[in-house]
Amino acid sequence: MLKPIDIHNELIKERKKNIQTEDIIGWVYSILNEINNPNNSVLERLAKSPMNRTINNFNIDNVDTDAIFHISQIEKICINYRLRFLDTRYFKGSYPDQVVEKIQRLEDKHQTILDGFKIIAPSKLFRLDKADDPLLFAPMGNGYYYLIHKWGTDLHPLRKIKYWSIKNVENLGISIFVASLIFTILTKDIIYHSSANTGHLFMLFLFYIKGVLGLLFLFGASSGKNFSEYCWQSKYDKIT
Repeated sequence: MLKPIDIHNELIKERKKNIQTEDIIGWVYSILNEINNPNNSVLERLAKSPMNRTINNFNIDNVDTDAIFHISQIEKICINYRLRFLDTRYFKGSYPDQVVEKIQRLEDKHQTILDGFKIIAPSKLFRLDKADDPLLFAPMGNGYYYLIHKWGTDLHPLRKIKYWSIKNVENLGISIFVASLIFTILTKDIIYHSSANTGHLFMLFLFYIKGVLGLLFLFGASSGKNFSEYCWQSKYDKIT
């Protein structure tokens, strides 16, 4: 049976491809900066973040190395699973009590006030400007983010496959080619019976390519949706 996808675990796997475990503490030291921030309520800061700054001060001795991820790792996971990575001021979902508690404990532990919160979540959980599984982060600087809390249910195990074809232009081209080839194989005997030759099959294949492209343009491009690699950090619901 297929298991749900835990995005936190996926991020850890992606990070391990680039960084050895023994090197983590080393690069953590290079990304911490000390910046002041006014003391606002946690929920107010989440609703308006970023309010004053986009980098936070963390005590290196108290960080959890499993909670630190680079923007390149976050980007890859968001593109693969068609998720957004946006400021919490765009988030329209509700926060569980554990979020406020974890932020307060983290601030006490590191003697700081956090700001610049960001969330990984599907587009439907954001209040996007017009023109499943949230993960809350705080920026550390130099492209690094600290995972504060993950809540909700894990992603469906087939979500990556579901959105594979709209990950980028290359994947869409492959999907169109494969779909047209399958349609050609399934219908060649119905259309040409036993008289089909290579020329007939090639013309039928081109016909299906044109048909699939036409449907994609009609239902895809006309709806204003974009490829995952371009919209993972976009605050817009449609192409602008």
